[in-house]
Amino acid sequence: MIKPYNCIIVANGSFPSSPLSLRMLGKASVIIACDGAADALHRRGFTPDAVVGDMDSLSPEMRRLYADRLYASAEQRTNDLTKAVRHAHASGEKEVLITGATGMREDHTLGNISLLASYAPLFSRVEMLTDCGLFTPLRQTATLQSVPGQQVSLFVLYPEGKITTENLRWPVTNRVLTSWWQGTLNEALADSFTVRLEEDGCVIVFRELPSCLSREGLLREGLSREGLSREG
Repeated sequence: MIKPYNCIIVANGSFPSSPLSLRMLGKASVIIACDGAADALHRRGFTPDAVVGDMDSLSPEMRRLYADRLYASAEQRTNDLTKAVRHAHASGEKEVLITGATGMREDHTLGNISLLASYAPLFSRVEMLTDCGLFTPLRQTATLQSVPGQQVSLFVLYPEGKITTENLRWPVTNRVLTSWWQGTLNEALADSFTVRLEEDGCVIVFRELPSCLSREGLLREGLSREGLSREG
C-alpha cells in the first residue's frame, strides 16, 4: 500500500511503533526530526540528519550532540512540522513521508493532518503514516491501492468541488461533502479505488493499515452508511 520513502519527517507526537513505520524509518536515507522528536529518535537508535524547529522541546543533551545539524527558527506563524516540511522542500526532496504527527494532544493531531493539503503542492508525493493508517492528500483525481474490506475515510477541509468515488462500498457521486464526518468509515471493495475530483476539489484520504483490518468497527457504526447515502 505504501512505497518506500527516501525522506521521512518525524514529528514530536506519539513515536511510531508499528512494524511498518519502524521499517520505513530504517530504510530512509534522510530523517528530519521536528524539535524534541530528536530525543525520541536517539533513544530508539535512529540518528536524525536534521533537527528543525524552535528548539523549545529539545533537550540540552541533544542540542550538544546534534549541534552540527540544528536548524532553529523562532517564528511562531508556523509549527515545527511545517518548518521541517519546508526544510525538506528547500533541500530538494521530492517525496516525503511524515510520521509521529498524531497522538498526544488532539489539537496538534487535527492541525497536523489538515496541513497535509497545503504540503501537497510542494512534492510529487507526500503522505502521513500513523500506527493505524495512512493519510494521502489529493488535489486531482487519483486511484489508490487498497485491500478488500479495508476501511477508507475521505476528509474535505473546505466544501469546494464535487467528489465521485469508485470501488467503495458506499459510493459518493458528484457530491460536495460539507462536514468531516460525511466521508468517514467507508470500505474498499477491491485492490484499488478511485477518487474523482473537480478542478477545485481537495480531499485527504485515510486508509487503514492492512495489519489493523477489522470489520467489527464498521459493523458497529451506522455512521458511514448514513453519511454517504444521504443527499446534500
